[in-house]
Amino acid sequence: MKVDSAVFVTSAAKAAQFPETVLPEVAFAGRSNVGKSSLLNRLVNRKRLALTGQTPGKTRLVNFFLVNGSFFLVDLPGYGYARVSHETKRRWAAVTEDYLKGRRQLKLVVLLLDIRHTPTADDCAMYQWLVHFQVPAAIVAAKADKIARGSWQPHIRDIRTALGLGREGPVIPFSARTGQGRDELWQLIAQYVQ
Repeated sequence: MKVDSAVFVTSAAKAAQFPETVLPEVAFAGRSNVGKSSLLNRLVNRKRLALTGQTPGKTRLVNFFLVNGSFFLVDLPGYGYARVSHETKRRWAAVTEDYLKGRRQLKLVVLLLDIRHTPTADDCAMYQWLVHFQVPAAIVAAKADKIARGSWQPHIRDIRTALGLGREGPVIPFSARTGQGRDELWQLIAQYVQ
């Protein structure tokens, strides 16, 4: 997909702050340090559209980015081990659940997992939640540049096994550093937003 424009629109701490729009949305979910913001920046070829940080938990709100004036990419707060209070984690979980359960514009959730590690209990719970509520999901194995290309398939098999995916459905190896997987992910997203 050719990205002519990508702009930050708003951040929301609660459902009442979500933008009123009828445009389709694709959301990105994953652990606090899996690289959602870096992936978003690589997808739209902008260095600082989504803020990134050295410490987990940089994304604390639901962030909406308008692409080509025709659909939104939505960066959700990460789950997992970010060094924040339990109350803050509870608020992040609540706004994320409100978004995932109640957003009619949501067409696809891209679930990012770290290709180097077996999915965590939180990763599996998120995937099972999406399946239970019949939210279309795509799996991205992020940080693919961190391991040798020849090692991808065993790691992808581990992801498939942990999530119960079987052989169906894509698991896209992705590197925000090299751009590996960018075109494949855009092809998938395009099916949901056009």
